[in-house]
Amino acid sequence: MFESAELGHKISKEVWKREIPELREGLLDAQLDLFQSKKFPVIILVAGVDCAGKGETVNLLNEWMDPRHIETHALRDLTDEELERPQMWRYWRVLPPQGKVGVFIGTWYSGPLVENVYGTIKNAELDQRLERIVHFEKMLCDEGALVLKFWLHLSQNEQKKRLKLLEKDPKTRWRVTDTDWDHYKQYDKFRKVSERMLRTTSTAESPWTIVEGTDPRYRYLTIGKAILTAMRQRLDAPEPPRHEEPIPPIMPTIDDLLILHTLDMSKKLKKDEFESELEKYQGKLNLLTRHPEFKKLSVVVAFEGNDAAGKGGSIRRIIQALDARQYRVIPVAAPTEEERAQPYMWRFWRSIPRKSRFAIFDRTWYGRVLVERVEGYCEHKDWMRAYGEINDFEEQMVRNKTVVVKFWLSITKEEQLRRFKEREKIGFKRYKITDEDWRNRDKWDEYERAVCDMIDRTSTEIAPWTLVEANDKYYARIKVLKTLCERIEKALGK
Repeated sequence: MFESAELGHKISKEVWKREIPELREGLLDAQLDLFQSKKFPVIILVAGVDCAGKGETVNLLNEWMDPRHIETHALRDLTDEELERPQMWRYWRVLPPQGKVGVFIGTWYSGPLVENVYGTIKNAELDQRLERIVHFEKMLCDEGALVLKFWLHLSQNEQKKRLKLLEKDPKTRWRVTDTDWDHYKQYDKFRKVSERMLRTTSTAESPWTIVEGTDPRYRYLTIGKAILTAMRQRLDAPEPPRHEEPIPPIMPTIDDLLILHTLDMSKKLKKDEFESELEKYQGKLNLLTRHPEFKKLSVVVAFEGNDAAGKGGSIRRIIQALDARQYRVIPVAAPTEEERAQPYMWRFWRSIPRKSRFAIFDRTWYGRVLVERVEGYCEHKDWMRAYGEINDFEEQMVRNKTVVVKFWLSITKEEQLRRFKEREKIGFKRYKITDEDWRNRDKWDEYERAVCDMIDRTSTEIAPWTLVEANDKYYARIKVLKTLCERIEKALGK
């Protein structure tokens, strides 16, 4: 794979002087067009062999391009904050928005590569992590990002020559560390694992470009031209037409019975029973959060449900049992301008809690397969792929010891009407009812089908849905608290 990158390609000074002005002008024009159109973000990964010129290349890109619209991320050692989140969190939160360029010199490939070479992870774990990276990059591309990946290569002899040259000069000696020499001694292993990694992750959406790193002028021109060509092709391509497609029928079910129709909506709890159970489970939840092992966990509670199903009331009963410094309630509304400039999941990624903390979502990332699907805010292909992206997102949280608890609060159409009318009459509840609530009610059947699809495709063993019969608020609140306690107990091994 690397043979063609060891052929000694060189660029003469004359060619360099002739081509650089045009290249720089082209990059600036493309960058300006990108910023003004805000069509897509550009994500550039610069990876490769130690001493192959990654830092110098990134420095030159920053010199050639408008610094206001390009941002470089050299992510190295994990911070305490990052150690408490999923592995990809540190990258999720610094993705460039539409119209901007983000350059990553410490990429999401560095960790798996080094860990496999030194035996921290086996080949099976490497393959799993690379597969998750492929899914992540596909999501970025599906969301419209232009992902450009460059691998800078050096032969072993050339790498040794570079290390000695840097060590010899007092001005650059600091750049050579014991780790660099340790990596050099493992050159053959790094080459073998790198080839495996590049083959696995060079996809149609985001292929790798292997660049010989020996001659700086060749390296700079090759990468600069590749970036310009890719940006120009995307910017100049016509906008694809949006296809309005009808909502497909729900997946066939046994006896054509929708899962929501199997719920016993008559379940009730008397007030005195409710107060007794409330005290019991709030006390239990509080004790669980003070368990010595709880500091190794985090909890994400996701609430979805029919309008007026009692999500807010259930959330209040949870937080009454928690320390105010321990949780954050995140009400999810229509995305802001900043959020629309990022991948759909971005605004949820950045709200993942630290260890021993709760994040409670009032409406969630499932909006794409519910309201956006039913109201036609996104295309069929977008909400269809969202099921897989959501499952990947929740899997990453669970792998990071996050307890993911998802509730669908269900009420009947008749009970919803009663609550809507009650809200209109009571002054301190009037703010809870809007014209949008009435419009959503007109599409009850479409939402019901979407909910059943959602449950069918995203209720997994590691993050199952809990369906809550919520016609009786007392019953619903206790079921929520009891389920939450049970899930945390299971994670604690109790």
